[in-house]
Amino acid sequence: MAEPVPGESSVQSQDVLVRRARAGDHDAFAALAVRVTPRLYGLAVRILRDVPSAEDVVQQSLVDAWRDLRGLRDAAAFNSWIVRLLVRNAHREARRTRAVSRISFPAPDPGPNPMAAIDERDAMEHAFRELTPEHRVVLTLRHYLGWDPAEIARALGVADGTVRSRLHYALASLRAALEASERGSRS
Repeated sequence: MAEPVPGESSVQSQDVLVRRARAGDHDAFAALAVRVTPRLYGLAVRILRDVPSAEDVVQQSLVDAWRDLRGLRDAAAFNSWIVRLLVRNAHREARRTRAVSRISFPAPDPGPNPMAAIDERDAMEHAFRELTPEHRVVLTLRHYLGWDPAEIARALGVADGTVRSRLHYALASLRAALEASERGSRS
């Protein structure tokens, strides 16, 4: 594997790695995989809510990326492209299993009433699990990766307005589920 050029930015070195991987360089693809796997894994876990399924989806996405890399025209689009592969595989897995596993959100600062913090976390987790995979995807890309709607639209291959609509309805559904949970806990 060639040494990076001094002063070369990580984006440029990623472009170089993508071009080398497209030419069949296994080491270049391995370096790309090491870079993107943590992000892909975090995204898959948040979408699928199941660690073993997330691991399988990440692995399948990397296999698909290696297989289809020659078809990627713009090396700079690699990150969006591989996220799109992951989202497609996650949707396929969610439809295939229809199983929802429990994964916990990081515990919020308990403050003066630790039971309230636990109840809040559980309510959020339950509400998030009730969302459709499409809604979990856009919320995860927006709030976990911090992508703007235009980036999400490019990654998913949908219109910007579709992303904004999904975000709107996902947040409305999340809010409604949380309010219903709150009303239920008061009864």
